[in-house]
Amino acid sequence: MRTRVHPRSLTEAWPALTGLSAVFLFEMLDNSILTVALPTIGRELSASTTTLQWVTGAYSVVFGGLMPAAGAVADRLGRRKVMLTGLVLLGVASLATMAVTAAWQLIAVRALMGVAAAMTTPGSLALAFRLFDEDGLRVRATTLISTVGLVGLAVGPTTGGLVLGFAPWQALLLINVPVAALAFLGIRAGIPTDDHPADLHRDPIDVAGALLGTATIVLTLLAPTQFVEAGIASALPWGTTAAALLAGTCFVLREKTARNPLIDLKLIAEPLVSSGLALKAAAGSATAGLSYLVTLHLQFGLGWAPARAALGMLPQVVVLIAGGALITPLITRAGLTKAAWLGAVAVVCGLAVYTAFGRLGYVWIAVALALVAAGMRVVGVVAGTNVMRGLPSNRTTIGAALADTAGEVATGIGLALSGTILALVFPGALTGARESADFQEAITYAGLALTLLSATLVGVGILRGRRPE
Repeated sequence: MRTRVHPRSLTEAWPALTGLSAVFLFEMLDNSILTVALPTIGRELSASTTTLQWVTGAYSVVFGGLMPAAGAVADRLGRRKVMLTGLVLLGVASLATMAVTAAWQLIAVRALMGVAAAMTTPGSLALAFRLFDEDGLRVRATTLISTVGLVGLAVGPTTGGLVLGFAPWQALLLINVPVAALAFLGIRAGIPTDDHPADLHRDPIDVAGALLGTATIVLTLLAPTQFVEAGIASALPWGTTAAALLAGTCFVLREKTARNPLIDLKLIAEPLVSSGLALKAAAGSATAGLSYLVTLHLQFGLGWAPARAALGMLPQVVVLIAGGALITPLITRAGLTKAAWLGAVAVVCGLAVYTAFGRLGYVWIAVALALVAAGMRVVGVVAGTNVMRGLPSNRTTIGAALADTAGEVATGIGLALSGTILALVFPGALTGARESADFQEAITYAGLALTLLSATLVGVGILRGRRPE
């Protein structure tokens, strides 16, 4: 069997990087571009507020829940094959939007898109990692791919609003069709098949472990939303949390006793892997929680109009997009592991700035947004790369799936923590938050809780990363 030749530059790998960037663009663009159309969808499909939440929630829950199982399948059947299949499913599901006449049909389409995202997104990071044999090129490739996705996240709402000015809302999901086609062509042309013995492993798929793992993640993602919507006094979110803990306990027991586990827990305990997952979780919870708090703070606490509040989030958007230029110089000076630590510390510092000084004026809010975004930018690239560096070569896709899942679950926890503390400390209507001392106190407590959570996760990540590899 011939030896695989790795590209010596990003330019040599342009077809593959084009395809992988298109995959990440779909993930980031999909929910952000649809959000602006929710009122229109609600009117045309006679959908309630709860139903509209599931239009976006069905995608996120299915996506997050299936990622580890899809990653395990890709490590066995072939990452390229699973990704190409997922892209075909994405195109078909997007085209099916044209036939939607009821809200439940749209929710089903969104769930199918979640399946497609679970099949493609972890593979994009894993294939970018495996495409090169030098860590420097791997980081530069991942930075490029994530930058394209973040541009999609930033321009999604604006693009959606412009499209709705002359086209039906279905057009927003049809945008996925050419994106999926571009990704399919680029990956098929630029990514070699997984035909090397070290590329795949042939262990049987742990079906029971996959079901328990998916149930654990789905319930974990549902519980935070229920806490925010139903309130801390409701039995529903507590029941969901208990079910998530039970499913998670059963999953761990299954993986410890299975002959061929879905996820080898010993691999997760590897220093680089556990450190990277903790840092990803810290950044995910911080970014989601801070964005939520600042959005409410600007509109209800400071009385800004929605358009002005959107402009107020620009420091985060600009740093997320432009921050890619900082990653390579930082890694050159500090190395991969220390760069991840520095990024995670920046996230905690940003939260601390918001908690301590956010009530003093927008300048401090902008500083906090920029710090958290800069840290998130570094951690998102470097911690994910470290996770895969710590795994065997035939486990890279499950490693990427674990990193993405850690971020997805942490995002839900960050939102729930912020929303629950706000509801507890400031139980009144948000319309009465302007100049309210109780609202400012609630914002401070929520920011403090996010800071402590992220600091704890960062501490775990740094301590784990210091252990011998």
